Amino acid sequence: MNDHSVFFNVNKTTWNTKVKVHANSDLYDMAAFKNGKSSLMSYELNALGDVNGKSLLHLQCHFGQDTLSWSRRGAKAVGVDLSDEGIKLARALNEELNLDARFICCNVLDTAKHLKDTFDIVFTSYGVIGWLPDLKPWGRMIAEKLKKGGSFYMVEFHPIVWMFDYLEGTPIMKYGYMQDEVIYEEYEGTYANTASKMVSKEYGWNHGLSEVVNALTEAGLHIDFLNEYDESPYNVLPELEKTASGNYVTKDKLYPLIFEIKATKL
Repeated sequence: MNDHSVFFNVNKTTWNTKVKVHANSDLYDMAAFKNGKSSLMSYELNALGDVNGKSLLHLQCHFGQDTLSWSRRGAKAVGVDLSDEGIKLARALNEELNLDARFICCNVLDTAKHLKDTFDIVFTSYGVIGWLPDLKPWGRMIAEKLKKGGSFYMVEFHPIVWMFDYLEGTPIMKYGYMQDEVIYEEYEGTYANTASKMVSKEYGWNHGLSEVVNALTEAGLHIDFLNEYDESPYNVLPELEKTASGNYVTKDKLYPLIFEIKATKL
């Protein structure tokens, strides 16, 4: 952990800056969200179904829109995030919308130190594991936070997506599918507002699908399914085309854009 504290601190500073930019962006559409629009996408809604009355832990929740969307659907939700600005906004939204979610500010790998509860569901989504240097402690923490018979569900951008450097526009394959070395990027703007003048400084790590599966199975979870899709709900790469379903695809559909995995604690 300590070896990576410098990386985590830089990422935390960037995410604290992103919160204000993202809260005012079209992507997060705060007005519609406050008006009742759910931020959840079809993949996670289909996978988790009825969450009413279930306890749900949302890992790396940003400023809590998904956590609060699960809360609106009746889940007893707790969100965890590294950014104190994100958690501050999440708590303010929870109060404003008169919901009963809870939010904890900590590094996701330290969740068990800050939260003693166990949950029916542990959930995380879209752009999360790339901030973690090693998935084994992540897998152990998930298993620790699940009740017996509980479900872990993740929907995430496919590892192939992170092999590209697309800061200059045209995607260039640059990074290893299973690259161990940390990747540093510094650029103006953010995915939710490319015109923003904020400077994003980010340290990340690439993880192949085998690493994800092994981190969960070694922690004692049973994999229920692993699915890959060439349609993403987010316009994550340049030159993607919008489909009739509202998702995005590459022109040639040569590789998947997202994957989902569901696992059970036996």
